[in-house]
Amino acid sequence: MRRMRLGMLILVGVGLLAACAEGPAAPTMVGSVTSARAPNGGYSLGPGDKLRLIVFGEDNLSGEFSVSASGLLAFPLIGEIPAKGRTVEEVRADVEQKLDVRYVRKPRVSLEIITYRPYYILGEVNKPGEYPFEPDLTVLAAVASAQGFTYRANVRRVFIKHGGEGGEAVFSLTGDLEVRPGDVIRVSERHF
Repeated sequence: MRRMRLGMLILVGVGLLAACAEGPAAPTMVGSVTSARAPNGGYSLGPGDKLRLIVFGEDNLSGEFSVSASGLLAFPLIGEIPAKGRTVEEVRADVEQKLDVRYVRKPRVSLEIITYRPYYILGEVNKPGEYPFEPDLTVLAAVASAQGFTYRANVRRVFIKHGGEGGEAVFSLTGDLEVRPGDVIRVSERHF
């Protein structure tokens, strides 16, 4: 009976060691991230983006406006215009068209992004938190903004959840891995 128990313990121990040697199943690595792009190739607006509208010759209609949590921009006279997932040029054309219909004859409208929605960096960085997005920002630059990796950080891969998407994906940490506005970047702890 003792030999049977000893044999079972050895089998269980060998099984546990084999499982440890394999490690946890690694998530699928995906390619590099591109910047936030709308279907036609421009920057895709989202909640938190702040824009400056100028209607030439109509100072009362000009100003700064933010995309709401519901993805809308509210303008004087014309009301709310959908902005989420659209380019600045698409929204500008919408504003111009709505003003031309009822309020301003042949309006000339300028619309530009003042500030992009922030990104977030969590986990094994020295100063996790919310940071302002800038075009062409890489994950390594975002880590530098968060005062670098902690000594426990896994510097080979990173988890990123893009704004508006369901779950996080795993990416190899390379120098050209880009950040999108609204991203949540998580630097995991390395396993020895």
